[in-house]
Amino acid sequence: MQIGSESARPELTGGDEGMVYVVDDDAGVRKAIASLMRSVDLKVETFASAQDFLAYARPPVPACLVLDVRLRGVNGLAFHRDIISEGIRLPVVFITGHGDIEMSVKAMKDGATDFLAKPFRDQDILDAVSQALTKDRARLASEASHRTVRLLYDSLSMREKEVLAYVMTGLLNKQIAARMGLSEITVKVHRGQVMRKMMARSLPDLVRKAESIGVTVPISLPPT
Repeated sequence: MQIGSESARPELTGGDEGMVYVVDDDAGVRKAIASLMRSVDLKVETFASAQDFLAYARPPVPACLVLDVRLRGVNGLAFHRDIISEGIRLPVVFITGHGDIEMSVKAMKDGATDFLAKPFRDQDILDAVSQALTKDRARLASEASHRTVRLLYDSLSMREKEVLAYVMTGLLNKQIAARMGLSEITVKVHRGQVMRKMMARSLPDLVRKAESIGVTVPISLPPT
């Protein structure tokens, strides 16, 4: 790793609220990476072991994990699979002094953002971290949007949820009314309530939101 050797650096600033976690049993590597991350105003926490990382209370902010492949007593690739199974979805940038093509391919197949062999350039790890943080911001935004849509859907009455399911099939109010045994005006009122409560700008927007949380259409549609 060539700390301070690169003049061109990606725009990573504290305003991005990015957190970089570094897990490496080499104190010198931890210190060097931490210094580099702080030089571009990123927050960083370092750990000598996988266990120390797991014990740390991670704040809900965009973050990534810089992980050494060969830690004392722990295989980094196996540890990566373990944290995924435990629901920790941080983007991972692997670093190693003993990497090979087979290992890097395996890491990328397991979802790693990048795989860097030591010694690596400052620019390489800064670019990898930038990509990883961008990926995690997108994940957090998607999860927040999903939670919001779920709350909106849960605010619907049972009748409104039923109307929504039929609306998703493309049926007209008159057709929905016939299937539900309601008047057309009643269905129209329910449909308006669904649009308002779901904060939908249009019918396609309503359908997209409903599908994003797994709302499905009726299995069968009996003839009117």
